[in-house]
Amino acid sequence: MNFIPAEVQNYLSQYKYKIELHAHTAPCSPCSELPPAEFIARLKEQGYDAVVVTNHFFPWGPFMKEEDPVGTYLSDFYEAQRIGEENGIVVLLGAEFRFEENNNDYLVFGVDEAFLRETVKRFNLSFNEFYDIYHADNRLICQAHPFRNGVVAMDGAHMDGIEAFNMHPGHNSRITTSARYADSENIPILTIGTDLHHRGHEGSAALRAKTLPKNNDELIALLRSKDYVFEIGGRPLLPYYTF
Repeated sequence: MNFIPAEVQNYLSQYKYKIELHAHTAPCSPCSELPPAEFIARLKEQGYDAVVVTNHFFPWGPFMKEEDPVGTYLSDFYEAQRIGEENGIVVLLGAEFRFEENNNDYLVFGVDEAFLRETVKRFNLSFNEFYDIYHADNRLICQAHPFRNGVVAMDGAHMDGIEAFNMHPGHNSRITTSARYADSENIPILTIGTDLHHRGHEGSAALRAKTLPKNNDELIALLRSKDYVFEIGGRPLLPYYTF
């Protein structure tokens, strides 16, 4: 029996579009076991309407050994986008950056091929330098899983958002600490993601929205609006409501 009041059910029912914000494909991300076709099939089975492909973009990536590193990096994305179109799933391009300075990861939303071709030469930047150069209204730069082992939480002055809810089942991302840190550092935007790499993990988390973003500009507008709810294992969470 559902004990949630009808008005709450009606409110939540408005957020009908299911979006994955953090996901990896193989072989672009060598830690993933999901090639694009299987990746899309599994997301479709779980009822997703959109996914942001955020493959690892870092100086030790296998694509860096190729003659055209960015072209190789994007091959998974373009295949996933094509298969997504055939299956009614919007596939958007993001990236999970890492720089030479440490093991931190940063989800960057609102990227395109030109941006990747410029920044692939700049892994020697510190994260703060990268943020100061590339922060823009049509882009969001968020630290991924900032309290996972081996990661250093960055200051809120160089953060558009924080992945407060990284729901990878195989890692301790200390989501309670992340959520509290977002408040203490006045980080305005919270995101959620499965950090999808492995079979069976799909469906662990989603952002739920009233409208379906069809391109990166619409995705950025959605995230900046904060008009969304989270879903963890099929259950809703209100990220911006506090008691």
